[in-house]
Amino acid sequence: MEGGSEDQPGATAGRPLDRRAELSEFLRNRRARLQPEDVGLSGAGRHRRVPGLRREELAQLAGVSVAYYTRLEQGNGRNVSTEVLGSIARALRLTDAEYAHLTHLVKPKEHKKKPAARQPQTRQALRQLLDSMEGVPAYVVGRRSDILAWNRAAAALFGDWSELPAAERNWARLVFLRPDYRDLFADWEQKAIDVVRALRTDAGCYPDDPKLSALVGELSVKSDEFRRMWALHDVKEKNHGVKRLHHPLVGDIQLYFEGFRLPDDPDLSLVTFHAEPGSPSAESLRLLVSWGTDATLRTPSA
Repeated sequence: MEGGSEDQPGATAGRPLDRRAELSEFLRNRRARLQPEDVGLSGAGRHRRVPGLRREELAQLAGVSVAYYTRLEQGNGRNVSTEVLGSIARALRLTDAEYAHLTHLVKPKEHKKKPAARQPQTRQALRQLLDSMEGVPAYVVGRRSDILAWNRAAAALFGDWSELPAAERNWARLVFLRPDYRDLFADWEQKAIDVVRALRTDAGCYPDDPKLSALVGELSVKSDEFRRMWALHDVKEKNHGVKRLHHPLVGDIQLYFEGFRLPDDPDLSLVTFHAEPGSPSAESLRLLVSWGTDATLRTPSA
């Protein structure tokens, strides 16, 4: 999992992410995943030197000139109208999340909610709410996948994050750099993909965030898997679903999760987990919560 050098792609050493490069790579990546037959160009010829659609084909579908689209794909997003951006998004068959990401890359100043350096805070009432949710593992996650607050049940399920330095309370670092978390998630690959997608979304909204670019650089150097997933430029918000865990104390658990963005600070999300009532997973979760911090994950030996 680990390896690489500081000269490898993504090692930005805390410098802001290159907006032009991000835009260019995202558009090229999305164009390459479309085949001619996907858009009704079955007679476009069999001998193609590049994967996916050609620039001129994409430009034709979007109703713009090849020169115009080429400038955009080269990272020049100045003076692009909302209408043209929408046409290109439709031609590329972008999802709503991908279209929002493209818009942030082209017009970041119009969509930045607050200074990137602002340190998010969890209100005391929110912490009290977490503490009151007995039997329901819950935590608050912020920008860059930082874990900001959690309750006793979450500590029993995922480990006592209070034992970690604040900088290490981060889902990306835990998932890609900690072997015990690789063992914890039965579908580790999907969990890792979800984390990278969330970071990609943050990068589109806050390309000038030095902590985000430092995190991306660190993970790109230390994890080949992160570097591979980051290069896909995938963005997708996942607010509910199923997580299958293999806990070292109670074995396999299947839990349902729900994510709720806080209305007064959309950078923060409250995430909760619950098991199907009466299921073996519900009994396993009950046992873990009853054990409390005694059920926390052990830090692997060096």
